[in-house]
Amino acid sequence: MGARKVNVLSELSVGQSAVLVALDLPETVQNHLMHMGFVPDAEVTAVRRAPAGDPTVYSIDGLEIALRHETAEAIRIRPVSTSSTLPEATQNMELAEVAR
Repeated sequence: MGARKVNVLSELSVGQSAVLVALDLPETVQNHLMHMGFVPDAEVTAVRRAPAGDPTVYSIDGLEIALRHETAEAIRIRPVSTSSTLPEATQNMELAEVAR
């Protein structure tokens, strides 16, 4: 069974990262978040969650920002692309050298 596909920011688990696709929020909220770095193609990471589960702190562009669940569920995301990283064969070779 493969990993579960995450579509909105509120579904990210702590420690998981994704890339922002769109903010489906009122324009005033959207503009405020965009000024803090929540722009399309930005990478965001769920850092920690409050004991009761809401809000969640997200890291983006060097900032940590707490968002309520209702806001985070209106922010669409996609998985982080692996195409910008080293090819898997190269990664495996480097891991093998480290293991020696």
